[in-house]
Amino acid sequence: MPPIAYVATVVSNPLHVLLISGSTRANSTNTSALRTVAADAPEGIEVTLYDGLLELPAFVPGDEAEPPIVEALHKQINNADAVLICTPEYAGMIPGSLKNLLEWTVGTGDLSDKPVAWINVAYEGRGEEAIATLRTVLGYVGADLVESASGRITVVREAIGEDGLVSDPNIRADLTAALTALANHTRYGKY
Repeated sequence: MPPIAYVATVVSNPLHVLLISGSTRANSTNTSALRTVAADAPEGIEVTLYDGLLELPAFVPGDEAEPPIVEALHKQINNADAVLICTPEYAGMIPGSLKNLLEWTVGTGDLSDKPVAWINVAYEGRGEEAIATLRTVLGYVGADLVESASGRITVVREAIGEDGLVSDPNIRADLTAALTALANHTRYGKY
């Protein structure tokens, strides 16, 4: 992953970042990476790890009534200043459950102009199709894709401690740098 710019900031109003794992496995490296981002979030950045992926019903275009779980998703995205996504690659693209979540945002414009970054935790040479698909969908919904905060930060299963967090300090630093770059972009625009 190319170096991510780090700008130290002191802010009085915390920035809120919604973390979304595209994995449905509780102990996935993707979810562990985001749990670590949450655990190490710098002062001034509040994070929430979205936990409703498995409960979201299939998106049905034109269906008028949205269930409460979908209304809660809209509220979480709208309350976030930015979104950080970490997803595996299934069958050559993002998992269907993540695509379903993103489809729920199309009609409401939840992600339109919202800063969004991604992290790929797969080994080099893996996960590229998932990221390509994610880029396409994020472009379609009008998200502000933050390249300076996006990239590969490989997380191997052996780097996950018993607490479910990444134990390697270098990987943890890279994850924090990605969150910080997203926060700085959200606060100050492209720098």
